[in-house]
Amino acid sequence: MNGNKELIDALNQIEREKDISKEILLEAMENSLVAACKNHFGKADNIKVNINRETGAVNVYAEREIVETVTDPVIQISVVEARLKFPKNDIGDIVNVEVTPKNFGRIAAQKAKQVVVQKIREEERKVLYNQYYSKEKDVVTGIVQRYVGNNVSINLGKVDAVLTENEQVKGEHFRPTDRIKLYVLEVKDTTKGPKITVSRTHPELVKRLFESEVAEVKDGTVEIKSISREAGSRTKISVHSNNPDVDPVGACVGINGARVNAIVNELRGEKIDIISWSEDPVILIENALSPAKVVAVSVDEAEKSARVIVPDYQLSLAIGKEGQNARLAARLTGFKIDIKSETQADEIGW
Repeated sequence: MNGNKELIDALNQIEREKDISKEILLEAMENSLVAACKNHFGKADNIKVNINRETGAVNVYAEREIVETVTDPVIQISVVEARLKFPKNDIGDIVNVEVTPKNFGRIAAQKAKQVVVQKIREEERKVLYNQYYSKEKDVVTGIVQRYVGNNVSINLGKVDAVLTENEQVKGEHFRPTDRIKLYVLEVKDTTKGPKITVSRTHPELVKRLFESEVAEVKDGTVEIKSISREAGSRTKISVHSNNPDVDPVGACVGINGARVNAIVNELRGEKIDIISWSEDPVILIENALSPAKVVAVSVDEAEKSARVIVPDYQLSLAIGKEGQNARLAARLTGFKIDIKSETQADEIGW
């Protein structure tokens, strides 16, 4: 069949502009044309379609076995006819006989258009999915679009994400066009494109924000050992430096608190306590109860529990409003923490 240079030119352009492989499109066209041949020949098991990669010419071939006497002309060719076309082959060989139908150019053009449109959609969806799948468990910046019921639709550039009610910080309200940072929980591939679920409450959001704000965290000099968070209210993080010359808490706080304040602003005022991690649970628990001062800590490592004594005037600070400080410290350290004031400890003989 005559060439179709326009088709090849169009595919080259698609490859350049859409980053979709010309070869993938041509193979898809060949496959769809094989299916189209089924209507014409009654079967397509032995049919091959070849589109010339340079000229765009479309040829249809049928695999046929060379036989003495033909009983099924769809899959066989007589040895007499075969010798004219395939002089080097003999009985029992399989040869490709050209069987391109007369009106095949029109069918090929229709199929080509359908395949290209469908493949472009598929490939664009795949590219989008891969692009956002690589951002799973990372932080992205999104623009608030609108509330859909209690969920928020967020534009991430080429796709929209859903911030469900469960993943929203209580008390946080957004206006359309607000730019916010979000933690990507999950990216799912669907027929309508990637479905992206994001979070504002996840503890990893705080970790990723520190990575983007603090060079020493990003390069691994300072390690975030653990995080405990009550989203919208308070977060505690324990940090450790792998370089004795770098103060981990100082690095995370920044000059005049610049680094931590940038994160607090992003989290709309959520308080952040940064404490120094220690492999000694006594020191770790003491640090975790900051800003409260501690008199004594006794630890039962087997039970993962600790008794803490604080000055009388520090008891409410150590426990925190509605027990928050003690609760976050317990989560941060992995120890069940029991706090008593000096007076209480004396009374019960601690």
